Amino acid sequence: MIGITGTDEKTKVEEKVFADKIIVATGGKSYPVTGSTGDGYKIAKELGHTVTDLKPSLVPLKCDEQKSKKICQDLQGLSLRNVSIKIKHEAKIIYEDFGEMLFTHFGLSGPIILSSSSILIRYKNIHNLMKENKIKIVIDLKPSLTEIQLDSRILRDFNEIKNKQFKNSLEKLLPQKMITPIIVLTGINPEKRVNEITKEERAKLVKIIKNMELNISGFRPIEEAIITSGGVNIKEINPKTMESKIINGVFFAGEVIDLDAYTGGFNLQIAWSTGYVAGNKTI
Repeated sequence: MIGITGTDEKTKVEEKVFADKIIVATGGKSYPVTGSTGDGYKIAKELGHTVTDLKPSLVPLKCDEQKSKKICQDLQGLSLRNVSIKIKHEAKIIYEDFGEMLFTHFGLSGPIILSSSSILIRYKNIHNLMKENKIKIVIDLKPSLTEIQLDSRILRDFNEIKNKQFKNSLEKLLPQKMITPIIVLTGINPEKRVNEITKEERAKLVKIIKNMELNISGFRPIEEAIITSGGVNIKEINPKTMESKIINGVFFAGEVIDLDAYTGGFNLQIAWSTGYVAGNKTI
């Protein structure tokens, strides 16, 4: 017989519940408005289990460095499809992906950004590196084109609108909201006629479109994360039954366990599969 002590949030009365078998499936610490407040970790610790460090995963990223933050704020709400990203620590590529991303008032979000966070959160000394502006994201806005192909595309566009000002010449190439920030990054006079733009200036435009660089300064809070990284140590759980190796009759399922994966339904599958196994063993 196993006893679990809990407190009713409304009455504040402590109650002990006894059962032959118990499944701890309380979720993680993310999305606390759903009731997932981390109580399962407290229960696991009281039962003698190890709980690994709890961190946000599948969470948006912040850009607090002045220039990067302004770019993100200027582009707030802009969603980009079919772009590629590389997240780097100096010359080392920590993560790279292709897909959809979103600019926000605080930084970056969207599927490929959320997936990147689950790798970044495990990178050695990541928080200090972010504070020191040593973690950068490089966004390729036109990954299907090489720099040579992109330059040819821009030159062709320019030849069609020779007398237009530079600030009015990129509508076919970029989303409207992105044109001004890109022009600012190039340093080219926006009033300049496109037939006056030099080969060197065009090369700079190509470079920025293929390598738009921002500083990543941190993660959004765990309360905004889709999932929690960390939890009950998997070495203390029998993977065939999800039963505790420390106390017979106690089972674990879902996000309370130190298991997490990329976005795309994988974490839901972890919850369903571990719940199914634990449930079958408690019937």
